[in-house]
Amino acid sequence: MLGGAHSSIGGAAATAERAVVASVTDGDTLRLRDGRRVRLVQIDAPELGSGECYSRAARTGLLRLVPVGSAVVLEADAALDSIDRYGRLLRYVQRGTTNVNLELVRRGEAAPYFYGGERGRYASALLRAATAAKAAPRGLWKACPRTVLAPNRAVDTGASAPPAKATVAGECDPNYAGGCVPSPPPDLDCADIRALGIAPVRVVGADPHRLDGDHDGWGCE
Repeated sequence: MLGGAHSSIGGAAATAERAVVASVTDGDTLRLRDGRRVRLVQIDAPELGSGECYSRAARTGLLRLVPVGSAVVLEADAALDSIDRYGRLLRYVQRGTTNVNLELVRRGEAAPYFYGGERGRYASALLRAATAAKAAPRGLWKACPRTVLAPNRAVDTGASAPPAKATVAGECDPNYAGGCVPSPPPDLDCADIRALGIAPVRVVGADPHRLDGDHDGWGCE
């Protein structure tokens, strides 16, 4: 991510407001139905389109938490800038009882990013969540194991691994839906699935690659 993503052109605090999600741009940015853009504050995800490890999966993670059309509450932090130099609102995003910024870090879909060393009201919670996600490991910490937890700079997950390839061109494993999981073997793990940009996948059969570790019907979520 660009280091200046959080530089200020306005620092005034804003009251919490309701909004509706129109689209999800990447793992830490979304657009509202009224056209405004929101950069989730105090976190960072791999930049989509850059070839960074986990960039597509990070967008999928945010999209699952705030689907298009979902109602959210935007919360500014008086200790931080309100708008960045790109005109994006810098906000915590709440959906129901879920603090989306914090939940993304808890799941390993994003990392804490305290631009300029500034820490907002959830900084301690974000650090605890990231430490636990890295230790587990979950999300980008598992898929991109060389990633360093360094909250005062943008997350750097490195380059994506080359996508796994099916040994028979165009053949997809019928045990999975929502993306083409290659079939027949070799055996694949979630790092391979995320490198393909299809995580998470729905398990509809026998799960020969053992992607659904918690047996909830979804692999590599």
